Amino acid sequence: MPEPTSFQELMERVRNRDEAAAAELVRRYESHIRRAVRFQLHDARLRRIFDSMDVCQSVLATFFKRAAAGQFQLDHAEQLIQLLVRMAYNKVAGQARRQRAKRRDIGRVEHAPFLSEEKASATKEPVEQLAVSELVQRFRERLSEEAWRIVNERADGRAWPEIAAEMGGTSEGLRKRLARAVDRVAQELGLED
Repeated sequence: MPEPTSFQELMERVRNRDEAAAAELVRRYESHIRRAVRFQLHDARLRRIFDSMDVCQSVLATFFKRAAAGQFQLDHAEQLIQLLVRMAYNKVAGQARRQRAKRRDIGRVEHAPFLSEEKASATKEPVEQLAVSELVQRFRERLSEEAWRIVNERADGRAWPEIAAEMGGTSEGLRKRLARAVDRVAQELGLED
């Protein structure tokens, strides 16, 4: 049975792109990364989008690329663990920021219950529910990014003055812009009142 490789030897082999050394590093330190990610993923909506293995693989890929470029000077295993955990925290934080960005907010559908397909009445026929769901989707697609953001903000219970302060303009101006957008989309879809 081969003797365990010292940390310095392992890191030298990783820098030289040795696949066996990379596998050994993963075997030794993957659990530390995954534990840190699971601790950081406290938002259930984020956990539905990706899990600790996704982030772990991304961290390791980044680490191996940068290690091969000679960017890290690590003297002992504890430094490596700290580095990998910090990288994992940064990856999770970056993913959270991207998911909460304007265009792909993970809370949009959940925080807009009046637009949710789940809100369909139990007394409606399945065909009618499907038609309503398709109509809501078509309506969403035609609203501008700004109008959709206003809809989401209002669905979250935010007041007009608060939204106006954040987006710029006046409360009345935002209300009118949203009303015009809704009227335009309703007209495009051939809906009455």
